[in-house]
Amino acid sequence: MNGGEGDRTWRPSLHRSVTLRHDRVRGTDLLVLPERVVVLHGAAGPVLRLCDGERDVDAVVAELRARHPGAPVAREVPPFLARLREKGWLV
Repeated sequence: MNGGEGDRTWRPSLHRSVTLRHDRVRGTDLLVLPERVVVLHGAAGPVLRLCDGERDVDAVVAELRARHPGAPVAREVPPFLARLREKGWLV
């Protein structure tokens, strides 16, 4: 596949130049990129913590479903991860 939203065998992980950090002062997660910091909102940080290069997209979704029954993770998480891949933040 081309790496888009439909690529469920993809095993997402943060690009080597991207770091996920928790900012205790703000009480939120951050993506630290070269010359830029992105403040993450909602469940973005916990979702990205599951992107370890070991789990494929379906495994990430399954883990989130188990943690958050009834949440629309199957509909929302794959396109979220695809957008971050398009930006080059996930590989």
